[in-house]
This record gives sequence, structure tokens and C-alpha cells, in this order.
Amino acid sequence: MRHPIMLALAALSATLPAAAIADPLPSRASTKLDIVATGEAVRVPDLATITAGVVTQAAKASDAMAANARAMTAAIAALRHAGIADKDIATATLNLQPQFRYGDNQPPVLTGYQASDQLSIRFHDIARAGAILDALVCQGINQIDGPSLSVEHPDAALDEARAQAIAIARGRAELYAKAAGMRVARIAAINESGMSAPGPIRPMMAMRMKADAAPTPIEAGSQNLDVTVNVSFELE
Repeated sequence: MRHPIMLALAALSATLPAAAIADPLPSRASTKLDIVATGEAVRVPDLATITAGVVTQAAKASDAMAANARAMTAAIAALRHAGIADKDIATATLNLQPQFRYGDNQPPVLTGYQASDQLSIRFHDIARAGAILDALVCQGINQIDGPSLSVEHPDAALDEARAQAIAIARGRAELYAKAAGMRVARIAAINESGMSAPGPIRPMMAMRMKADAAPTPIEAGSQNLDVTVNVSFELE
């Protein structure tokens, strides 16, 4: 004999309409759309960085070091006189190397010593960069790399570029969706694939020793700060 509960369930299922016991219809599948977009912000550089050094050769190591020390002391004094803060003047390198003369089938012959010092210098008044460079040369500096021009605090500009990149990506997604007869349902994922605060600009500099010459011209120009994003949209 069949169990009473089983008989009751069988009778109930027989009275239900077919729609109530059928599997639900699958929901409409969404379409994935990946967009790569780049936003850009333009800024005028507000920081200059210079590497300035002295290379001296002498027969004795002590003489080479002493000559370098005199030139560097004078250069640091000139920088302070120009208003560069002590925190923005740092020794980058200090080297002393023996110098040799080489000949065929001859042992190396010591000819003297070469001393070299380098300073790393930062300042914000880019308009005065040329005058500062010329002052360093007049104090005996014979190696200069720079000025390197950059944006000191790029975060706000990069955030501006990020917002622009997202807006561009959404606009392109709307275009694709409309062309396909669909609509943008939502953003599924956002990935930042890269950002670029370009390498420092290094203007060419003509070093002169004449104190009455016009300062070396340095123009700040502008820099583009870029952010690239990958955005995944769902269309329906």
C-alpha cells in the first residue's frame, strides 16, 4: 500500500498548472565589452633638478681632493647666495681614482689621481635656472647635467587624467551599445594599466664663463601626465 503522504503529494502535483512546475526561463545573457582609454592632464613643470660636479686631476691624491674641495665649497656658497635652501643641496657622489699610463709590454705607470664630486640641487624658481647654472660654472663647476624639469606633486593632475579616462571609456561603451542595439547595464571592472608622468625635460645648456653675458635661457614648457584604464562593461 502506498504511503498516505506520497498519495497526497501526487494528487497536489496533478492539480497544479504546468507553468508552476516547469523550470524557470533563463534570464537574458549580458554581453561583455572591454574598453581601453587614456586620460591626459597638462601641467607646467614647477621643479628643476641639477647635477653639478667638479673633476680635478693632480699628481698627488691630496692635491686633487683639495682642489675639488675648494671648487665645491665655492659652488655651495654661490647656491646659498642664490637662495637655494640647504635641504635642497646634497652631495650625490665623491670619488678618488688613480690614473695610469699604459704601454705595450710595460707595467702600468701611476701618473696621478683624479678626484670628482657631484651635487644634486633642487629649486622651484625655474626662471632663474640659467643664472644659477652660469654662477656654478663661474665657481669652477665643469660638469653639469640638467636642469631636469618636472612636476613636483603630480597626484592631482593624475586624478584628473583618471576621471577623463573613465569618461572616455563610458562614452565609447555607449557608442558601441547603441550601434549594437543594446544599452550599457553596468561597469563590471576597472583596471589601471599604466600612468605616465614623463621623464624630466633636460634643456640644452651653453656653459659660459663671462660674468657679463646674458643668463642661459631655460624655458619650462609643459608636460602631459597620462593614465590608461581598462574598463569592462556589461551590455544588455
